[in-house]
Amino acid sequence: MIIALLAIIGLSIASYFTAIAYRWVQPDATWIPTFCRMDERTCASIVFTDEARVFGLPNSVLGQLYYLTLLVGVGLGAVEGTLLYALLAASIVTVGLALYLSYSLLFVLRVPCKLCFTAHGLNIVLCVLLWSRL
Repeated sequence: MIIALLAIIGLSIASYFTAIAYRWVQPDATWIPTFCRMDERTCASIVFTDEARVFGLPNSVLGQLYYLTLLVGVGLGAVEGTLLYALLAASIVTVGLALYLSYSLLFVLRVPCKLCFTAHGLNIVLCVLLWSRL
């Protein structure tokens, strides 16, 4: 159940970043909760950096796929066997990417993005939870 809850939170954050990346939503729209609003000169600016894209897609799109796969797996009661190993492998890659992106945020871009760090933290917790299911 906790995996599903964290995946829903992660999916929400990733979907928001995807909407910003494709300019479907303004990063500082007043209907967005204050915690999530992005300033164009800080948080929103990272969505358009080279670090924010893998294979030409925004990282958040890959995050959406990952979280959706987790939700479907949990919903079907199938987070075991081959799917568990596949999700764990994806999770380990995600944590590695999170460490690199956190380093970039702190020391290269110098942008303290709360949502980014929240998503990275979620990914670490999800990795630990998946690992504990072995």
